[in-house]
Amino acid sequence: MTDDNKPAWKTQRHGSGNAQGRFSKTKGKPGPRRPGLPPEGPVLLYGLHTVEAAFANKDRKRLKLYATENAKNRLQERGVVIDVPVEDKRPKELDRMVTKDAVHQGMILEADPLPAYGAEHLKGARLILALDQVTDPHNVGAILRSAVALDADAVVTTERHAPEEGPVLAKSASGALDMIKHVRVKNMARFITEMKEQGFGCIALDSDGHASLEDTDFTDKTVLVLGSEGKGVRQGVREACGLLARLDMPGEIRSLNVSNAAVLSLYVARQKMGL
Repeated sequence: MTDDNKPAWKTQRHGSGNAQGRFSKTKGKPGPRRPGLPPEGPVLLYGLHTVEAAFANKDRKRLKLYATENAKNRLQERGVVIDVPVEDKRPKELDRMVTKDAVHQGMILEADPLPAYGAEHLKGARLILALDQVTDPHNVGAILRSAVALDADAVVTTERHAPEEGPVLAKSASGALDMIKHVRVKNMARFITEMKEQGFGCIALDSDGHASLEDTDFTDKTVLVLGSEGKGVRQGVREACGLLARLDMPGEIRSLNVSNAAVLSLYVARQKMGL
């Protein structure tokens, strides 16, 4: 349960990432893009681990590196092959390229967004983490990082009510955005149904689960579903999963942030699946 007696996957929303489900109808002006969809133009990625992972990802189209001399040398010392034009910048010049308080570590990479992965890219996957309308880019970034650490095959988010692939998400993921497939789906319940048809067991984490996740039977292919910070897993998605499980905490503090709940869920899944 969370601090306000909500389950771990119903944490309070904080930070950016509020979704707007429809485009503006203002005549003559393009409406805002729906968060969760890939950006239309280039993105700026910053920070050592984020930039390093972007250079290592064959699916990432890189355009230009803005960096201090020291930062460029640091990348090369770590074995990074800089295959794009480099524009030398002073730290203060880089500061002006990103948001206030952004820690760029002397390097900013201009790159195209990653391809829009879909369910068709999950062939061969065994362990998938699905996020049902989790909106905070810091939480989603931390979850991507944990998913890579625990060797999940993909993280799935909804196209609406999810953070777009921007610099905040990339920095929070600390390189993980370029190390795991981030699949976006229009309808999470439909996605769950499709995965079940392909032999996946789908488990929704919910405080109403009749059994703890540790006592739940796993199949050799599993989708774990965690819900939004405010609402949890939506009713239609829970019904599509058909199997609800809860996370039981042994200590006096039973509250967990959604990103922490994701870590524990993935760890339990790996143990139960023998991965």
